[in-house]
Amino acid sequence: MKRVILVDDSKTILATAEMAVEDLVNTDTISFTTYLNPAELLEALESGAEDYDMLISDINMPQLNGLDLSAKLKANAAFKNKPILILTTESSADMKAKGKAIGVTGWLVKPFSNEKLTKAISMVLGL
Repeated sequence: MKRVILVDDSKTILATAEMAVEDLVNTDTISFTTYLNPAELLEALESGAEDYDMLISDINMPQLNGLDLSAKLKANAAFKNKPILILTTESSADMKAKGKAIGVTGWLVKPFSNEKLTKAISMVLGL
């Protein structure tokens, strides 16, 4: 079973995403964990309390910007090669270029459909 983590400061987005991936969770294809606070997630990952096969992150969050979070994880040998999907309202070429330079795997623009999210997870994880 693949571990997918979503970090977003919007409870609505977290709830919507949880509903979107329900089938993948119910068939034991993935486990799905959510975080409202990226700084908390980073701490859990760096301490070894948490791990993932794929991370989905918002960009604009008060505690820690999603691109900064991605950069910190990509600089860590334990997470360097793990895929990160950005889920955001930001769709500017400049933002995407920054993400690509950091090493993020893909970009999903909000609002997203259930199908788009599950397809992105399935493609990235090769399910």
